[in-house]
Amino acid sequence: MSYRSGHQEYPQHHPHDHGRTPQRRPATAHAVAATLPAQNGYTLTHAGKQVRVGPVAFWIVVGTVVVLGLWSAATATYFAFRDDVLTRLIARQAEMQYAYEDRIAELRTKVDRTTSRQLLDQEQFDQKLDQIMRRQTTLESRATALGAMPDAQVTGSIRPTSRGGADAAPSGTPKPSPISDTVIFVAPPDREARLESRAPIVTAAQPNQFAKIQGLDNVLVRLQTSLDQVESRQVAALNSVEDGMESRARRMRGVFTDLGLDMAQMEAATPHAGMGGPFVPVKLAPNASAFERQLYRINITRAQVERLNRTLALVPYRKPVIGEVEFTSGFGVRSDPFLGRPAMHTGLDFRAAMGDPVRATANGKVSSAGWAGGYGRMIEIDHGNGLATRYGHLSEIGVKVGDPIRIGQVIGAVGSTGRSTGPHLHYETRIDGEAVDPQKFLRAGVRLAAG
Repeated sequence: MSYRSGHQEYPQHHPHDHGRTPQRRPATAHAVAATLPAQNGYTLTHAGKQVRVGPVAFWIVVGTVVVLGLWSAATATYFAFRDDVLTRLIARQAEMQYAYEDRIAELRTKVDRTTSRQLLDQEQFDQKLDQIMRRQTTLESRATALGAMPDAQVTGSIRPTSRGGADAAPSGTPKPSPISDTVIFVAPPDREARLESRAPIVTAAQPNQFAKIQGLDNVLVRLQTSLDQVESRQVAALNSVEDGMESRARRMRGVFTDLGLDMAQMEAATPHAGMGGPFVPVKLAPNASAFERQLYRINITRAQVERLNRTLALVPYRKPVIGEVEFTSGFGVRSDPFLGRPAMHTGLDFRAAMGDPVRATANGKVSSAGWAGGYGRMIEIDHGNGLATRYGHLSEIGVKVGDPIRIGQVIGAVGSTGRSTGPHLHYETRIDGEAVDPQKFLRAGVRLAAG
């Protein structure tokens, strides 16, 4: 570094040198000085390179460095001798760190609480869904049991032919039907989802998750309501079937009471078709539901109704002709149509046209078929247990002795043979050979069919 002044040097005159010849300097030095321009400042040289800095900038830099050094020294000295300030700074830093850690712990606690709540809600949802599915399976099995339950009808009842097509089912009794309004349960897409991250952002999604859970709860409530409706309809159908079967059984027993017949004796004498198998007693589980107990009672009642149906199939309480019943002569004492004197009429005379079909009123076997005096052409059917029926004044006979007869089978045609004043059917019912009023049987049949 070098410093050079910017003014020129001039020769100085000394007062004692007045009159002397001035001393001259070498010419070369003066030439070099003349060629160099006037310069001010400092030159920094490093690695052969020179950087010229002005004096003002140089002193500014030097002053800044000195001030920074003094400030650093003063600060270090201050902190060295003032431990409380440093302690407060460290405590403040520690306090901030603890606060941050507490905040993180709090957020993690919220996340854990949310996770546990979600897991609990998920578990509760799964339990409710499993319960609904089990209940749906139970209701479907109940619907199958109700659908497989046959209607209790008297076997062999004679029905008039329908002119409008198939007979319409009665609308008063609810018919059991399979479950048709049950939602197929499908697990939601997020059923297996679990909270994997502990990031605090999960807390921001809680309202949506709660809304989703609330929506699923509403779906479960609607499903429960739908299943309740199905179950109520099944219970109503089951109650109707039970009431109908019990009422039917009571009316069927009432037929035997009204006719004065021994029901136990007739049941024992009723012929049975070929059947058999090992005896397996019916057991009802101790923890059986109310539905199962009611179904058990219905099955027992149904078995009783079927047994009574087989027995009543041998009781002639049905009409021998189709259509409206109109009697031309009743049972009992009357004036004889030929002699005009009182005589006993042992049957009922049904008004009918020539050639109308005559039908058997109960199961049995033909014991007589042919001409029988005042009966004209007559058929007698033995129904067992001392019961028999006679059909007189026939124009045609369609069976022969020994033929098995079924309820409603056409056995002949209305005529006017024998002691008859015109086409009609003479119908008799006999118990142990004694004629009884057929209307007693017909009224019992009307009461049985009215239920």
